[in-house]
Amino acid sequence: MTETITTGTWHPNPGTEEAFVEAWGEFAAWASTMPGAGELRLLRDLRDPARYVSFGDWESRERVAAWKSSPEFPERMAQVLQYVGDFHPAELELVVTAAARV
Repeated sequence: MTETITTGTWHPNPGTEEAFVEAWGEFAAWASTMPGAGELRLLRDLRDPARYVSFGDWESRERVAAWKSSPEFPERMAQVLQYVGDFHPAELELVVTAAARV
């Protein structure tokens, strides 16, 4: 099995950024309880503060599929998307990693 990364590019509606971050955090807290979930992170673009990018580490593509097909997924995602004007999700396969030598 190959590690899979879920990612999303989010543009919250103006004035809803705090509500979006809170909703995303609740969504991620739930998602992190799913089998195969690893660390989930939300980052804000320093050059474009209206743009957020999320990353989630998953054990496998099958675990991501199980999470997204869970009965709770659509409603929980809708709680985040209500604050978002533009969202682009992707699922990525880990190909290479590198780390500094100590």
